[in-house]
Amino acid sequence: MCREGDEVQDDCGSREEWTLLFWTSVAVIVPVIITLWCSAQRSKRKTHMKDFFRKSKHGWHYTDLFNKPTYCCVCSQHILQGAFCDCCGVCADDLCLRRADRSLSCKEIMAPSSGPDGGMEHRWVRGNVPLASYCTVCKQQCGTQPKLCDFRCVWCQTTVHDDCLESLDDAEQCELGEFHSLIIPPHYLYHVNKLRRRQPDEYSKLASSCGSGWTPVLVLANTRSGNNMGEALLGEFRTLLNPVQVFDLSELTPSKALQLCTLLPPGSVRVIVCGGDGTVGWVLDAIDTMKLKGQDQFMPRVTILPLGTGNDLSNTLGWGAGYAGEIPVEQVLRNILDAEVVKMDRWKVQVASKGLYFRKPKVLSMNNYFSVGPDALMALNFHTHREKTPSFFSSRIINKAVYFLYGTKDCLVQECKDLDKRIELELDGERVQLPSLEGIIVCNIGYWGGGCRLWDGMGDEPCPPTRLDDGLLEVMGVFGSFHCAQIQVKLANPVRLGQAHTVRLVLKSSKMPMQVDGEPWAQGPCTITITHKTQALMLYHSAEQTDDDDEDDDESSASETESPTPHDSPRPPVPASVRA
Repeated sequence: MCREGDEVQDDCGSREEWTLLFWTSVAVIVPVIITLWCSAQRSKRKTHMKDFFRKSKHGWHYTDLFNKPTYCCVCSQHILQGAFCDCCGVCADDLCLRRADRSLSCKEIMAPSSGPDGGMEHRWVRGNVPLASYCTVCKQQCGTQPKLCDFRCVWCQTTVHDDCLESLDDAEQCELGEFHSLIIPPHYLYHVNKLRRRQPDEYSKLASSCGSGWTPVLVLANTRSGNNMGEALLGEFRTLLNPVQVFDLSELTPSKALQLCTLLPPGSVRVIVCGGDGTVGWVLDAIDTMKLKGQDQFMPRVTILPLGTGNDLSNTLGWGAGYAGEIPVEQVLRNILDAEVVKMDRWKVQVASKGLYFRKPKVLSMNNYFSVGPDALMALNFHTHREKTPSFFSSRIINKAVYFLYGTKDCLVQECKDLDKRIELELDGERVQLPSLEGIIVCNIGYWGGGCRLWDGMGDEPCPPTRLDDGLLEVMGVFGSFHCAQIQVKLANPVRLGQAHTVRLVLKSSKMPMQVDGEPWAQGPCTITITHKTQALMLYHSAEQTDDDDEDDDESSASETESPTPHDSPRPPVPASVRA
Protein backbone atom coordinates (compact mmCIF):
# COMPACT_ATOMS: atom_id res chain seq x y z
CA MET A 1 0.00 0.00 0.00
CA CYS A 2 2.82 2.37 0.84
CA ARG A 3 4.50 1.65 -2.42
CA GLU A 4 1.31 2.35 -4.37
CA GLY A 5 0.82 5.62 -2.47
CA ASP A 6 4.39 6.66 -3.19
CA GLU A 7 3.90 5.92 -6.89
CA VAL A 8 0.72 8.01 -6.96
CA GLN A 9 2.52 10.93 -5.25
CA ASP A 10 5.42 10.63 -7.73
CA ASP A 11 2.99 10.66 -10.66
CA CYS A 12 1.22 13.74 -9.27
CA GLY A 13 4.50 15.53 -8.66
CA SER A 14 5.74 14.71 -12.15
CA ARG A 15 2.44 15.90 -13.66
CA GLU A 16 2.67 19.18 -11.76
CA GLU A 17 6.26 19.69 -12.92
CA TRP A 18 5.29 19.14 -16.56
CA THR A 19 2.31 21.47 -16.18
CA LEU A 20 4.52 24.17 -14.67
CA LEU A 21 7.08 23.67 -17.43
CA PHE A 22 4.37 23.89 -20.10
CA TRP A 23 2.87 27.15 -18.85
CA THR A 24 6.32 28.64 -18.28
CA SER A 25 7.22 27.83 -21.89
CA VAL A 26 3.93 29.34 -23.09
CA ALA A 27 4.56 32.49 -21.03
CA VAL A 28 7.99 32.89 -22.66
CA ILE A 29 7.25 31.79 -26.24
CA VAL A 30 3.93 33.59 -26.83
CA PRO A 31 5.26 37.13 -26.12
CA VAL A 32 8.27 36.37 -28.33
CA ILE A 33 6.02 35.25 -31.17
CA ILE A 34 3.81 38.32 -30.77
CA THR A 35 6.84 40.62 -30.74
CA LEU A 36 8.30 38.99 -33.87
CA TRP A 37 4.94 39.20 -35.64
CA CYS A 38 4.57 42.88 -34.74
CA SER A 39 8.13 43.58 -35.91
CA ALA A 40 7.42 41.86 -39.23
CA GLN A 41 4.20 43.81 -39.67
CA ARG A 42 5.97 47.05 -38.76
CA SER A 43 8.71 46.38 -41.30
CA LYS A 44 6.11 45.53 -43.94
CA ARG A 45 4.18 48.75 -43.29
CA LYS A 46 7.34 50.85 -43.38
CA THR A 47 8.20 49.41 -46.78
CA HIS A 48 4.64 49.95 -48.02
CA MET A 49 4.55 53.60 -46.86
CA LYS A 50 8.11 54.43 -47.95
CA ASP A 51 7.13 56.04 -51.24
CA PHE A 52 4.43 58.14 -49.58
CA PHE A 53 6.83 59.32 -46.88
CA ARG A 54 9.43 60.28 -49.49
CA LYS A 55 7.01 62.45 -51.50
CA SER A 56 5.34 64.07 -48.49
CA LYS A 57 6.02 67.62 -47.31
CA HIS A 58 6.25 66.28 -43.75
CA GLY A 59 9.08 64.21 -42.26
CA TRP A 60 6.88 61.23 -41.45
CA HIS A 61 8.11 58.34 -39.30
CA TYR A 62 6.20 55.22 -38.38
CA THR A 63 4.71 54.89 -34.89
CA ASP A 64 2.35 52.45 -33.22
CA LEU A 65 0.93 51.33 -29.89
CA PHE A 66 4.33 50.12 -28.65
CA ASN A 67 5.84 53.61 -28.90
CA LYS A 68 4.98 56.48 -26.56
CA PRO A 69 1.22 57.31 -26.33
CA THR A 70 0.20 59.74 -29.07
CA TYR A 71 -3.09 61.12 -30.36
CA CYS A 72 -4.11 61.82 -33.92
CA CYS A 73 -4.17 65.55 -34.71
CA VAL A 74 -7.12 65.00 -37.08
CA CYS A 75 -9.58 62.71 -35.28
CA SER A 76 -8.19 63.11 -31.71
CA GLN A 77 -8.19 59.34 -31.17
CA HIS A 78 -5.35 57.31 -29.70
CA ILE A 79 -2.97 56.08 -32.42
CA LEU A 80 -2.65 52.30 -32.77
CA GLN A 81 -0.84 52.47 -36.11
CA GLY A 82 0.19 55.73 -37.71
CA ALA A 83 2.99 58.21 -38.20
CA PHE A 84 4.45 61.37 -36.70
CA CYS A 85 6.41 64.23 -38.26
CA ASP A 86 9.81 64.76 -36.60
CA CYS A 87 9.93 68.37 -37.84
CA CYS A 88 6.66 69.85 -36.61
CA GLY A 89 5.31 67.12 -34.30
CA VAL A 90 2.04 66.45 -36.18
CA CYS A 91 0.71 62.93 -35.52
CA ALA A 92 -1.88 60.99 -37.51
CA ASP A 93 -3.22 57.45 -37.63
CA ASP A 94 -3.32 55.42 -40.83
CA LEU A 95 -6.84 56.49 -41.81
CA CYS A 96 -6.12 60.21 -41.31
CA LEU A 97 -2.54 60.26 -42.58
CA ARG A 98 -3.19 61.50 -46.13
CA ARG A 99 -5.70 64.05 -44.89
CA ALA A 100 -3.20 65.35 -42.34
CA ASP A 101 -0.52 65.57 -45.03
CA ARG A 102 -2.81 67.75 -47.18
CA SER A 103 -4.39 69.98 -44.54
CA LEU A 104 -1.69 70.45 -41.87
CA SER A 105 1.40 72.39 -42.90
CA CYS A 106 4.89 71.56 -41.68
CA LYS A 107 7.74 73.88 -40.69
CA GLU A 108 8.58 76.26 -43.52
CA ILE A 109 12.33 76.41 -43.99
CA MET A 110 12.07 79.60 -46.05
CA ALA A 111 9.25 82.16 -45.75
CA PRO A 112 8.79 85.95 -45.60
CA SER A 113 8.26 87.71 -42.29
CA SER A 114 4.70 87.10 -41.12
CA GLY A 115 4.50 89.35 -38.10
CA PRO A 116 4.80 93.09 -37.58
CA ASP A 117 8.26 94.65 -37.45
CA GLY A 118 9.65 91.83 -39.57
CA GLY A 119 9.06 89.17 -36.91
CA MET A 120 7.41 85.75 -36.96
CA GLU A 121 4.04 84.58 -35.76
CA HIS A 122 3.71 81.46 -33.64
CA ARG A 123 3.06 78.24 -35.56
CA TRP A 124 0.79 76.20 -33.30
CA VAL A 125 0.29 72.43 -33.40
CA ARG A 126 -2.46 70.83 -31.33
CA GLY A 127 -1.81 68.05 -28.86
CA ASN A 128 0.93 65.65 -27.76
CA VAL A 129 2.47 68.34 -25.53
CA PRO A 130 5.32 67.24 -23.21
CA LEU A 131 4.16 66.60 -19.64
CA ALA A 132 6.86 68.82 -18.13
CA SER A 133 5.69 71.94 -20.02
CA TYR A 134 3.74 74.91 -18.66
CA CYS A 135 1.23 77.28 -20.22
CA THR A 136 2.76 80.62 -21.14
CA VAL A 137 -0.45 82.43 -20.11
CA CYS A 138 -1.69 80.87 -16.85
CA LYS A 139 1.64 79.23 -15.87
CA GLN A 140 -0.15 75.94 -15.10
CA GLN A 141 1.08 72.54 -16.28
CA CYS A 142 0.22 71.46 -19.83
CA GLY A 143 -0.15 68.00 -21.33
CA THR A 144 -2.09 66.51 -18.41
CA GLN A 145 -5.30 65.93 -20.42
CA PRO A 146 -5.61 62.67 -22.37
CA LYS A 147 -7.08 64.45 -25.39
CA LEU A 148 -5.67 67.19 -27.63
CA CYS A 149 -6.43 70.14 -25.37
CA ASP A 150 -3.12 72.05 -25.55
CA PHE A 151 -0.97 73.70 -28.23
CA ARG A 152 2.78 73.91 -28.87
CA CYS A 153 4.68 76.30 -31.12
CA VAL A 154 6.94 74.31 -33.45
CA TRP A 155 9.62 77.04 -33.43
CA CYS A 156 9.94 78.36 -29.87
CA GLN A 157 8.43 75.23 -28.15
CA THR A 158 6.08 77.49 -26.15
CA THR A 159 2.99 75.65 -24.86
CA VAL A 160 -0.46 77.05 -24.10
CA HIS A 161 -3.82 75.66 -23.00
CA ASP A 162 -6.69 75.58 -25.46
CA ASP A 163 -8.71 77.90 -23.22
CA CYS A 164 -5.77 80.30 -22.81
CA LEU A 165 -4.95 80.60 -26.51
CA GLU A 166 -7.64 83.22 -27.14
CA SER A 167 -6.31 85.41 -24.34
CA LEU A 168 -2.82 85.35 -25.81
CA ASP A 169 -1.74 88.75 -27.05
CA ASP A 170 -2.23 88.93 -30.84
CA ALA A 171 0.80 91.19 -31.16
CA GLU A 172 3.09 88.66 -29.48
CA GLN A 173 5.70 87.34 -31.88
CA CYS A 174 7.62 84.09 -31.90
CA GLU A 175 11.16 84.75 -30.66
CA LEU A 176 12.33 81.20 -31.57
CA GLY A 177 12.75 80.28 -27.91
CA GLU A 178 15.83 79.42 -25.91
CA PHE A 179 17.95 78.50 -28.93
CA HIS A 180 17.13 81.53 -31.08
CA SER A 181 20.85 82.24 -31.49
CA LEU A 182 21.35 78.78 -33.08
CA ILE A 183 18.31 78.70 -35.40
CA ILE A 184 18.30 79.93 -39.01
CA PRO A 185 14.97 81.80 -39.23
CA PRO A 186 12.86 81.19 -42.35
CA HIS A 187 12.81 84.91 -43.16
CA TYR A 188 16.63 85.03 -43.30
CA LEU A 189 16.77 82.41 -46.07
CA TYR A 190 13.90 84.16 -47.84
CA HIS A 191 15.81 87.46 -47.96
CA VAL A 192 19.04 85.68 -48.96
CA ASN A 193 17.18 84.17 -51.90
CA LYS A 194 16.09 87.68 -52.93
CA LEU A 195 19.61 89.14 -52.86
CA ARG A 196 21.03 90.21 -56.19
CA ARG A 197 24.59 90.20 -54.90
CA ARG A 198 25.75 87.17 -52.91
CA GLN A 199 28.48 88.88 -50.89
CA PRO A 200 29.56 88.35 -47.25
CA ASP A 201 28.78 91.94 -46.25
CA GLU A 202 25.19 91.47 -47.43
CA TYR A 203 24.82 88.41 -45.21
CA SER A 204 26.16 90.38 -42.25
CA LYS A 205 23.52 93.07 -42.81
CA LEU A 206 20.76 90.47 -42.90
CA ALA A 207 22.14 88.86 -39.74
CA SER A 208 21.35 92.00 -37.76
CA SER A 209 17.65 91.04 -37.96
CA CYS A 210 18.46 87.76 -36.19
CA GLY A 211 19.77 89.48 -33.08
CA SER A 212 23.21 89.99 -31.59
CA GLY A 213 25.38 86.95 -30.97
CA TRP A 214 23.67 84.94 -33.69
CA THR A 215 25.77 81.80 -34.33
CA PRO A 216 23.69 79.35 -36.40
CA VAL A 217 24.49 75.67 -36.01
CA LEU A 218 24.46 72.90 -38.63
CA VAL A 219 23.93 69.26 -37.61
CA LEU A 220 25.65 66.53 -39.65
CA ALA A 221 24.76 63.03 -38.45
CA ASN A 222 26.09 59.66 -39.55
CA THR A 223 23.23 57.22 -38.97
CA ARG A 224 25.60 54.25 -39.35
CA SER A 225 27.93 55.19 -36.48
CA GLY A 226 28.13 53.46 -33.11
CA ASN A 227 24.85 52.38 -31.55
CA ASN A 228 22.52 53.59 -34.36
CA MET A 229 21.25 56.65 -32.49
CA GLY A 230 21.80 58.93 -35.48
CA GLU A 231 18.27 58.67 -36.89
CA ALA A 232 16.63 59.51 -33.55
CA LEU A 233 18.99 62.47 -33.05
CA LEU A 234 18.15 63.82 -36.50
CA GLY A 235 14.49 63.95 -35.50
CA GLU A 236 15.19 65.68 -32.18
CA PHE A 237 17.37 68.33 -33.83
CA ARG A 238 14.77 68.92 -36.56
CA THR A 239 12.20 69.55 -33.83
CA LEU A 240 14.31 72.20 -32.09
CA LEU A 241 15.96 73.82 -35.15
CA ASN A 242 15.11 74.67 -38.73
CA PRO A 243 15.02 71.37 -40.68
CA VAL A 244 17.28 72.92 -43.32
CA GLN A 245 20.08 72.93 -40.72
CA VAL A 246 19.99 69.15 -40.17
CA PHE A 247 21.68 66.75 -42.61
CA ASP A 248 21.84 62.96 -42.85
CA LEU A 249 25.32 62.03 -44.11
CA SER A 250 24.00 58.75 -45.51
CA GLU A 251 22.02 60.82 -48.02
CA LEU A 252 24.22 63.89 -48.52
CA THR A 253 28.00 64.33 -48.41
CA PRO A 254 29.57 66.83 -45.97
CA SER A 255 30.89 68.96 -48.87
CA LYS A 256 27.34 69.59 -50.12
CA ALA A 257 25.93 70.12 -46.63
CA LEU A 258 28.61 72.69 -45.74
CA GLN A 259 27.71 74.83 -48.75
CA LEU A 260 25.00 76.31 -46.52
CA CYS A 261 27.86 78.02 -44.62
CA THR A 262 28.47 80.23 -47.66
CA LEU A 263 24.95 81.72 -47.28
CA LEU A 264 25.55 82.73 -43.65
CA PRO A 265 27.68 85.50 -42.11
CA PRO A 266 31.43 84.67 -42.26
CA GLY A 267 32.84 83.10 -39.11
CA SER A 268 29.46 82.63 -37.42
CA VAL A 269 28.60 78.99 -38.16
CA ARG A 270 29.07 76.07 -35.78
CA VAL A 271 28.81 72.44 -36.88
CA ILE A 272 27.76 69.48 -34.73
CA VAL A 273 29.16 66.21 -36.07
CA CYS A 274 27.13 63.25 -34.77
CA GLY A 275 29.34 60.22 -35.34
CA GLY A 276 32.71 58.66 -34.63
CA ASP A 277 36.26 59.82 -35.28
CA GLY A 278 36.01 58.71 -38.91
CA THR A 279 32.94 60.89 -39.48
CA VAL A 280 34.70 63.87 -37.88
CA GLY A 281 37.67 63.39 -40.21
CA TRP A 282 35.30 63.20 -43.17
CA VAL A 283 33.75 66.55 -42.24
CA LEU A 284 37.14 68.21 -41.58
CA ASP A 285 38.34 67.07 -45.01
CA ALA A 286 35.28 68.76 -46.50
CA ILE A 287 36.19 71.97 -44.64
CA ASP A 288 39.71 71.75 -46.12
CA THR A 289 38.06 71.58 -49.54
CA MET A 290 36.34 74.87 -48.74
CA LYS A 291 39.79 76.39 -48.22
CA LEU A 292 40.91 75.19 -51.63
CA LYS A 293 37.85 76.89 -53.15
CA GLY A 294 38.78 80.21 -51.51
CA GLN A 295 36.01 80.02 -48.91
CA ASP A 296 38.27 80.40 -45.86
CA GLN A 297 36.13 83.13 -44.32
CA PHE A 298 33.10 80.80 -44.19
CA MET A 299 34.89 78.00 -42.32
CA PRO A 300 32.73 76.72 -39.42
CA ARG A 301 33.73 75.78 -35.87
CA VAL A 302 33.31 72.03 -35.30
CA THR A 303 32.01 70.20 -32.25
CA ILE A 304 31.35 66.49 -31.72
CA LEU A 305 28.44 64.44 -30.44
CA PRO A 306 30.24 61.06 -30.13
CA LEU A 307 28.34 58.08 -31.53
CA GLY A 308 31.27 55.89 -32.60
CA THR A 309 33.28 53.23 -30.77
CA GLY A 310 36.59 54.99 -30.10
CA ASN A 311 35.71 58.71 -29.87
CA ASP A 312 39.23 59.69 -28.78
CA LEU A 313 39.04 63.16 -30.34
CA SER A 314 35.71 63.80 -28.60
CA ASN A 315 37.33 62.81 -25.29
CA THR A 316 40.21 65.19 -25.88
CA LEU A 317 37.87 68.10 -26.60
CA GLY A 318 35.77 67.45 -23.49
CA TRP A 319 32.63 66.03 -25.18
CA GLY A 320 32.86 62.58 -23.57
CA ALA A 321 33.64 59.01 -24.60
CA GLY A 322 30.25 58.31 -26.14
CA TYR A 323 26.68 59.62 -26.27
CA ALA A 324 23.85 57.23 -25.38
CA GLY A 325 21.04 59.71 -24.72
CA GLU A 326 22.02 60.25 -21.07
CA ILE A 327 21.53 64.01 -21.43
CA PRO A 328 18.78 65.64 -23.53
CA VAL A 329 19.55 67.29 -26.84
CA GLU A 330 18.58 70.63 -25.31
CA GLN A 331 21.51 70.34 -22.89
CA VAL A 332 23.83 69.48 -25.78
CA LEU A 333 22.85 72.75 -27.47
CA ARG A 334 23.38 74.67 -24.21
CA ASN A 335 26.88 73.22 -23.92
CA ILE A 336 27.63 74.36 -27.46
CA LEU A 337 26.56 77.89 -26.57
CA ASP A 338 29.14 77.89 -23.75
CA ALA A 339 31.91 76.14 -25.68
CA GLU A 340 35.32 77.69 -26.36
CA VAL A 341 36.99 77.83 -29.78
CA VAL A 342 40.45 76.22 -30.00
CA LYS A 343 42.79 75.33 -32.84
CA MET A 344 43.79 71.76 -33.67
CA ASP A 345 46.65 70.55 -35.86
CA ARG A 346 45.83 68.26 -38.77
CA TRP A 347 48.42 66.08 -40.46
CA LYS A 348 49.07 64.58 -43.88
CA VAL A 349 50.06 60.90 -44.05
CA GLN A 350 51.74 59.84 -47.30
CA VAL A 351 52.18 56.11 -47.94
CA ALA A 352 54.53 55.34 -50.85
CA SER A 353 54.69 51.61 -51.64
CA LYS A 354 58.07 50.24 -52.69
CA GLY A 355 58.40 49.08 -56.30
CA LEU A 356 55.36 51.09 -57.48
CA TYR A 357 57.23 54.14 -58.73
CA PHE A 358 54.61 55.21 -61.27
CA ARG A 359 51.73 55.12 -58.79
CA LYS A 360 50.91 58.19 -56.72
CA PRO A 361 51.45 57.83 -52.97
CA LYS A 362 48.38 57.11 -50.88
CA VAL A 363 47.50 60.34 -49.03
CA LEU A 364 45.42 60.33 -45.83
CA SER A 365 44.44 63.00 -43.30
CA MET A 366 45.17 62.43 -39.60
CA ASN A 367 43.59 64.11 -36.60
CA ASN A 368 44.18 61.61 -33.79
CA TYR A 369 46.99 59.13 -34.39
CA PHE A 370 48.76 56.81 -36.80
CA SER A 371 49.87 53.38 -35.60
CA VAL A 372 51.48 50.21 -36.83
CA GLY A 373 51.38 47.06 -34.72
CA PRO A 374 48.96 45.24 -32.38
CA ASP A 375 46.37 48.00 -31.97
CA ALA A 376 46.15 48.39 -35.76
CA LEU A 377 45.82 44.59 -36.06
CA MET A 378 42.84 44.60 -33.66
CA ALA A 379 41.25 47.44 -35.63
CA LEU A 380 41.82 45.58 -38.92
CA ASN A 381 40.27 42.34 -37.64
CA PHE A 382 37.31 44.26 -36.23
CA HIS A 383 36.83 46.22 -39.46
CA THR A 384 36.98 43.04 -41.60
CA HIS A 385 34.29 41.25 -39.60
CA ARG A 386 32.09 44.35 -39.35
CA GLU A 387 32.07 44.63 -43.16
CA LYS A 388 30.81 41.03 -43.37
CA THR A 389 28.06 41.31 -40.71
CA PRO A 390 27.37 45.01 -39.99
CA SER A 391 24.11 44.31 -38.13
CA PHE A 392 25.99 42.45 -35.37
CA PHE A 393 28.17 45.50 -34.59
CA SER A 394 25.38 47.92 -33.71
CA SER A 395 26.23 48.27 -30.00
CA ARG A 396 29.21 50.10 -28.52
CA ILE A 397 29.50 47.46 -25.77
CA ILE A 398 29.61 44.62 -28.31
CA ASN A 399 32.22 46.48 -30.34
CA LYS A 400 34.51 46.92 -27.34
CA ALA A 401 34.05 43.27 -26.37
CA VAL A 402 35.11 42.18 -29.87
CA TYR A 403 38.20 44.41 -29.60
CA PHE A 404 39.04 42.70 -26.30
CA LEU A 405 38.76 39.24 -27.85
CA TYR A 406 41.09 40.16 -30.71
CA GLY A 407 43.56 41.66 -28.25
CA THR A 408 43.54 38.47 -26.17
CA LYS A 409 44.17 36.41 -29.30
CA ASP A 410 47.16 38.56 -30.29
CA CYS A 411 48.68 38.16 -26.81
CA LEU A 412 49.04 34.46 -27.63
CA VAL A 413 49.93 34.66 -31.33
CA GLN A 414 52.12 37.84 -31.36
CA GLU A 415 51.77 38.50 -35.08
CA CYS A 416 53.65 41.83 -34.86
CA LYS A 417 56.76 40.70 -32.96
CA ASP A 418 60.24 41.87 -34.05
CA LEU A 419 58.84 45.10 -35.44
CA ASP A 420 62.09 46.89 -34.61
CA LYS A 421 63.88 44.65 -37.16
CA ARG A 422 61.35 45.34 -39.90
CA ILE A 423 60.95 49.10 -39.62
CA GLU A 424 63.11 52.23 -39.45
CA LEU A 425 62.00 55.42 -37.64
CA GLU A 426 63.20 58.97 -38.33
CA LEU A 427 62.14 62.03 -36.32
CA ASP A 428 62.86 65.33 -38.08
CA GLY A 429 65.44 63.54 -40.23
CA GLU A 430 67.29 61.85 -37.36
CA ARG A 431 67.34 58.06 -37.09
CA VAL A 432 65.98 56.63 -33.81
CA GLN A 433 67.38 53.40 -32.40
CA LEU A 434 64.35 51.25 -31.53
CA PRO A 435 64.12 48.86 -28.57
CA SER A 436 62.43 45.47 -28.97
CA LEU A 437 58.93 46.70 -29.87
CA GLU A 438 55.78 45.30 -31.49
CA GLY A 439 54.06 48.61 -32.23
CA ILE A 440 54.67 52.32 -32.89
CA ILE A 441 52.04 55.01 -32.24
CA VAL A 442 52.27 58.59 -33.57
CA CYS A 443 49.83 60.77 -31.58
CA ASN A 444 48.42 64.25 -32.11
CA ILE A 445 45.98 64.13 -29.17
CA GLY A 446 46.10 62.99 -25.54
CA TYR A 447 43.71 60.02 -25.86
CA TRP A 448 44.27 56.71 -27.64
CA GLY A 449 42.73 53.27 -27.94
CA GLY A 450 39.08 54.12 -27.33
CA GLY A 451 39.29 56.40 -24.29
CA CYS A 452 42.72 55.66 -22.78
CA ARG A 453 44.38 58.84 -21.52
CA LEU A 454 48.09 58.53 -22.20
CA TRP A 455 50.75 59.10 -19.51
CA ASP A 456 48.32 58.32 -16.68
CA GLY A 457 49.94 54.99 -15.81
CA MET A 458 52.54 53.97 -13.26
CA GLY A 459 55.55 54.85 -15.35
CA ASP A 460 58.58 56.49 -13.73
CA GLU A 461 58.91 59.32 -16.24
CA PRO A 462 56.18 62.01 -16.01
CA CYS A 463 55.31 63.53 -19.39
CA PRO A 464 53.31 66.65 -20.21
CA PRO A 465 49.95 66.13 -21.94
CA THR A 466 49.87 66.29 -25.71
CA ARG A 467 48.93 69.71 -27.10
CA LEU A 468 46.58 70.22 -30.01
CA ASP A 469 48.21 73.28 -31.55
CA ASP A 470 51.99 73.05 -31.12
CA GLY A 471 52.77 71.48 -34.49
CA LEU A 472 54.44 68.51 -32.77
CA LEU A 473 53.69 64.79 -32.77
CA GLU A 474 54.28 62.42 -29.84
CA VAL A 475 55.92 59.16 -30.96
CA MET A 476 55.55 56.14 -28.66
CA GLY A 477 56.17 52.41 -28.69
CA VAL A 478 54.41 49.39 -27.18
CA PHE A 479 55.81 45.92 -26.44
CA GLY A 480 52.68 44.04 -27.51
CA SER A 481 48.96 43.53 -26.93
CA PHE A 482 49.48 42.83 -23.23
CA HIS A 483 51.37 46.11 -22.87
CA CYS A 484 48.46 47.86 -24.65
CA ALA A 485 46.08 46.32 -22.11
CA GLN A 486 48.28 47.54 -19.24
CA ILE A 487 48.15 51.07 -20.68
CA GLN A 488 44.37 50.82 -20.94
CA VAL A 489 44.00 50.00 -17.24
CA LYS A 490 46.70 52.56 -16.25
CA LEU A 491 49.23 50.00 -15.02
CA ALA A 492 51.91 51.22 -17.43
CA ASN A 493 52.88 53.97 -19.84
CA PRO A 494 53.97 53.57 -23.45
CA VAL A 495 57.65 53.90 -24.33
CA ARG A 496 58.27 57.51 -25.27
CA LEU A 497 60.42 57.69 -28.42
CA GLY A 498 60.35 61.47 -28.84
CA GLN A 499 58.61 64.48 -30.41
CA ALA A 500 58.89 65.70 -33.99
CA HIS A 501 57.45 68.03 -36.61
CA THR A 502 57.97 65.37 -39.29
CA VAL A 503 57.88 61.59 -38.81
CA ARG A 504 59.18 59.09 -41.34
CA LEU A 505 58.81 55.30 -41.11
CA VAL A 506 60.30 52.80 -43.56
CA LEU A 507 58.79 49.29 -43.58
CA LYS A 508 61.57 47.20 -45.09
CA SER A 509 59.93 43.79 -45.42
CA SER A 510 56.75 41.73 -44.92
CA LYS A 511 53.22 43.10 -44.49
CA MET A 512 52.05 44.93 -41.37
CA PRO A 513 48.66 46.21 -40.13
CA MET A 514 48.38 50.01 -39.98
CA GLN A 515 45.67 52.50 -39.12
CA VAL A 516 44.93 56.22 -39.29
CA ASP A 517 42.22 57.41 -36.87
CA GLY A 518 40.68 53.95 -36.63
CA GLU A 519 40.66 53.27 -40.40
CA PRO A 520 42.91 50.17 -40.78
CA TRP A 521 44.56 48.39 -43.70
CA ALA A 522 47.31 45.83 -44.34
CA GLN A 523 50.43 47.41 -45.88
CA GLY A 524 53.47 45.89 -47.60
CA PRO A 525 56.97 47.42 -47.79
CA CYS A 526 56.61 51.20 -48.01
CA THR A 527 57.71 54.62 -46.78
CA ILE A 528 55.31 56.60 -44.56
CA THR A 529 55.83 60.33 -44.15
CA ILE A 530 53.72 62.37 -41.71
CA THR A 531 53.85 66.16 -42.10
CA HIS A 532 51.78 69.09 -40.87
CA LYS A 533 48.78 69.85 -43.10
CA THR A 534 46.65 72.62 -41.59
CA GLN A 535 44.72 73.67 -38.48
CA ALA A 536 41.02 73.24 -37.80
CA LEU A 537 38.80 75.35 -35.55
CA MET A 538 37.20 73.12 -32.92
CA LEU A 539 34.85 73.72 -29.99
CA TYR A 540 36.08 72.69 -26.55
CA HIS A 541 33.72 71.87 -23.66
CA SER A 542 35.17 72.41 -20.21
CA ALA A 543 35.19 69.12 -18.30
CA GLU A 544 35.48 70.92 -14.94
CA GLN A 545 31.86 72.08 -15.22
CA THR A 546 29.35 69.25 -15.53
CA ASP A 547 25.95 69.66 -17.09
CA ASP A 548 23.93 69.35 -13.89
CA ASP A 549 26.06 71.34 -11.44
CA ASP A 550 24.29 73.84 -9.24
CA GLU A 551 25.51 77.39 -8.66
CA ASP A 552 27.77 76.42 -5.76
CA ASP A 553 29.42 73.73 -7.82
CA ASP A 554 29.85 76.23 -10.65
CA GLU A 555 31.68 78.63 -8.33
CA SER A 556 33.95 75.94 -6.92
CA SER A 557 34.77 74.52 -10.37
CA ALA A 558 35.50 78.02 -11.63
CA SER A 559 38.01 78.53 -8.83
CA GLU A 560 39.62 75.19 -9.69
CA THR A 561 40.01 76.09 -13.34
CA GLU A 562 41.92 79.25 -12.49
CA SER A 563 45.03 77.27 -11.56
CA PRO A 564 44.90 73.74 -13.00
CA THR A 565 47.96 71.55 -12.91
CA PRO A 566 49.28 70.60 -16.36
CA HIS A 567 48.99 66.87 -15.75
CA ASP A 568 45.73 66.71 -13.81
CA SER A 569 43.67 68.88 -16.14
CA PRO A 570 41.97 66.89 -18.92
CA ARG A 571 41.78 70.03 -20.99
CA PRO A 572 44.16 70.27 -23.97
CA PRO A 573 46.46 73.18 -23.04
CA VAL A 574 45.97 75.93 -25.61
CA PRO A 575 47.51 79.35 -24.95
CA ALA A 576 45.32 82.38 -25.32
CA SER A 577 47.42 83.63 -28.22
CA VAL A 578 46.18 80.85 -30.50
CA ARG A 579 42.53 80.74 -29.49
CA ALA A 580 40.26 81.89 -32.27
